[in-house]
Amino acid sequence: MFDQILGLPAHPLIIHFAVVLTPLLVATAAVYAIVPRWRTYVAWALVLLSLASPVAVFAAKESGESLKAARFATADGELGSRITAHQSFANPLLLSVLGLAVAALLLVYATSPARDSVGRDRFGRAVTLTLSALTLVLAAVAGYYVFRAGDSGARAVWGA
Repeated sequence: MFDQILGLPAHPLIIHFAVVLTPLLVATAAVYAIVPRWRTYVAWALVLLSLASPVAVFAAKESGESLKAARFATADGELGSRITAHQSFANPLLLSVLGLAVAALLLVYATSPARDSVGRDRFGRAVTLTLSALTLVLAAVAGYYVFRAGDSGARAVWGA
């Protein structure tokens, strides 16, 4: 399933979704956490990105494993070490994006007003501040890993 798309290796095509959606998730989650007055404007985008980005990263990870097995299983030397370095960022990226998505969705839910409270956070200010801080930390971690995964992948392909 993650091997080819129309006869082309799937990984180079799929990674573009992860490379675009993950930084958008990071930026949108940070804005949502830091700027409360913009929450109503970006909540829908944050929810959609929180659902789509982990799927894109998972598909990129699986297609990368498929590409390695199909074309680079015997790669050794410098190429093999570059591929291994690139592959080492897959699980941390997936886990950090999943964590960010969950934290962001919880933050959106917590800041949506309850039926009986107009304009107040659902669980109170302390919970909102804690979820905001957690979202910012996970956004930084996911941003770091998406950069490292992308950079190491480009170095593996282009040899820079």
